[in-house]
Amino acid sequence: MDLKEDEIVLCKVKKIEGTAVFLEIEGCEIEGHMVLSEVAAGRIRNLRQYVSPGRLIVCKVLRINPEHVELSLRRVTGRERDGALDLYKKEKAFRSVLKFVGEDVDKVISKIKAENNLGEFLLEIHEDESLLEKYMDKEKAAKVLDVLSEKGTAEKVVTNGIKLRSDSEDGANDIKMILDVDAKIHYLGGGRFNIAVSGRDFKDANVKMQSVVGTIEKRARERKAVFEIEKEK
Repeated sequence: MDLKEDEIVLCKVKKIEGTAVFLEIEGCEIEGHMVLSEVAAGRIRNLRQYVSPGRLIVCKVLRINPEHVELSLRRVTGRERDGALDLYKKEKAFRSVLKFVGEDVDKVISKIKAENNLGEFLLEIHEDESLLEKYMDKEKAAKVLDVLSEKGTAEKVVTNGIKLRSDSEDGANDIKMILDVDAKIHYLGGGRFNIAVSGRDFKDANVKMQSVVGTIEKRARERKAVFEIEKEK
């Protein structure tokens, strides 16, 4: 696995010694290291709340050294974490189906990853089953797709926080019109709103979210309302 700086990776905690966390990076032979300051921001009162031996966590690659990879947990956003865990679950399900139909799981997965982004590939095979036939015979490919279709996948939901305020005489109606979008919106008070958008997967939901937020921002600008996207914590 060729890692790059700022890449999001799935890791398993091996051990914690002193001020260092040692991790096994999925698909990589080089060991991962993480200092406690990269586990979480501020003072850590309960380290096991974040890391413990055997736990799966999502990390960001900071630096790549010949003997180890420097990682961070605190720099991973909620969206990045959800996306990585969603892909992990999908790959796990795909592996179980490959095993069920009698395929060499590691061999097939390795070939697919060498030529494709696995997450995108798993979406595309439902639209074009011939893509899967490139890596196994037609009969097994059809069986794999049948089982995956039976399993189905629930829609994924992403959320975003915004601040929106209008000082115009008709401010309440302006806000109502600005927020008339295809999303679930919950008022939190103090001009703060939470937006929720669903999609067939996190990639689809995030694309929809970008469109919704873009529409809200444009309408707010047209009505001279104060608009701000809240930073993800």
